[in-house]
Amino acid sequence: MLPWKRVLRPLTALLLSAAAIALPATAAHADTATHSGWNDYSCKPSAAHPRPVVLVHGTLGNSVDNWLGLAPYLEARGYCVFSLDYGQLPGVPVFFGLGPIDQSAAQLASFVDQVRSATGAAKVDLVGHSQGGMMPRYYLKFLGGAAKVNALVGIAPDNHGATISGLTNLLPYFPGATGLIKATTPGLADQIPGSAFLTKLNAGGDTVPGVRYTVIATRYDEVATPWRSQYLSGSDVHNVLLQDLCPLDLSEHVLAGLSDRIVFHEVANSLDPAHASTTTCASALS
Repeated sequence: MLPWKRVLRPLTALLLSAAAIALPATAAHADTATHSGWNDYSCKPSAAHPRPVVLVHGTLGNSVDNWLGLAPYLEARGYCVFSLDYGQLPGVPVFFGLGPIDQSAAQLASFVDQVRSATGAAKVDLVGHSQGGMMPRYYLKFLGGAAKVNALVGIAPDNHGATISGLTNLLPYFPGATGLIKATTPGLADQIPGSAFLTKLNAGGDTVPGVRYTVIATRYDEVATPWRSQYLSGSDVHNVLLQDLCPLDLSEHVLAGLSDRIVFHEVANSLDPAHASTTTCASALS
């Protein structure tokens, strides 16, 4: 058997590679200033959609690539849409969401205040993919976000950790592996089930009063596994399985957030439940 030191680095590389499936396929680089279509700070919410929507990317994603599908979809339906970069590591461009998640939540808090100030809105709605669907819960629970957020919609959120199809279960067999991940990519370490971050986040309940929660999961998820671990318990929670909406939908972790218009339709329903329409396979054409 190989000594652990000889397999530690390959295992870490494998974990990073597996997490990288959260990356969209495009090579566009992040630009948080202004880019085509959204992050328009002159946008004023309408009476029909009075709250801006803040999009929160996933691990190894960024404010542009993660939202090339959903941001235009929501914009076309009259929403003011904004997105941010968070969790940057020094010297690592484009691939974000790798910093300590509590610090990322503080970045989100600042961004929400910026959006509220620019738009005049009292509250925003948050839509996040993967880590971006879980991290805002720290903001809501510990950083005063509940008073500034109406709803949180998580697309394939790793609310109780990401086992990456069981891969993280191998970490105890490689002494030092978890420490290495924490030292180099703390945002990944925070998402390992049983981490100190997740233990604090989920202690005392998954939700806080006053915020509506929606979780959209797919049974074909290979990152936030088992997929039922994405679900939340608590008041005002709506847990949705994508395949219950459309049994033919084969989207996994990446496609659910990147390009699945059935998911997008359900997101729109969650943002405006008073005018929701039934989500079906035909929603892919809407």
